[in-house]
Amino acid sequence: MTMPLEIVTVPCLSDNYAFLLHNPDTAETAVVDAPEAEALTSALSERGWGLDHILLTHHHWDHIGGVAALRDQYGAQVIGAAADAHRLPPLDIAVSEGDQITLLGADIDILDVSGHTVGHIAFHMPQAKALFTADSLMALGCGRLFEGTPGQMWGSLQKMAALPADTIVYPGHEYTEANARFAITIEPGNDMLVRRIHDIEDARAANKPTVPSRLSEELATNPFLRPHVGEVKKSAGLPNGTEAEVFAQIRAMKDNF
Repeated sequence: MTMPLEIVTVPCLSDNYAFLLHNPDTAETAVVDAPEAEALTSALSERGWGLDHILLTHHHWDHIGGVAALRDQYGAQVIGAAADAHRLPPLDIAVSEGDQITLLGADIDILDVSGHTVGHIAFHMPQAKALFTADSLMALGCGRLFEGTPGQMWGSLQKMAALPADTIVYPGHEYTEANARFAITIEPGNDMLVRRIHDIEDARAANKPTVPSRLSEELATNPFLRPHVGEVKKSAGLPNGTEAEVFAQIRAMKDNF
């Protein structure tokens, strides 16, 4: 990859994001998740791009709703989890944890990040320092556990937290303000979190996305990555709890927040 990828954040539906990835050298373009076709065809047309690949993180309708129309219009190949193939649109390439594929002149590592759903995957592009997480790791949060267990999600978050701190995290929703309202109740003494909340409020007031974020920022402010911190343990009512226990408790607290 001789030039950096262009990555474009495309708002879809009411609060979803899809991400267009474009290699200007080869004119090759991919999208991560396809909540709807209209917003994506508009963004592609505006830039004069086609669409070669559709990468899917999980089966929920608000991440796959535009796949059929996009495939019909552009002939794009669809890539998704082998473990989720029975409830995804038909896959051209089925991938699993530990696989590496090459698209757009860049390597993409496949991570199983089950928790929100079982079979949810994330796409890590080490050369581009990009991690597409959808509904697993989110800005100041993590996805609700619709199918997986707290233990599964905690394992998935640890896997992502171990990536280089300068990795840019691209989640699938604009949930950051709501996540921030919960995060500050868990760690009110976190000065970096307080500053981040001000930045989030400014961004939303200007109708700007709050994603992507940097992994280092999530490590410093996202309570779901911080169950080792004393204040987080205290807020969970588990001062001597394990990290997994504290994570499970604050995830349950968020569900009822």
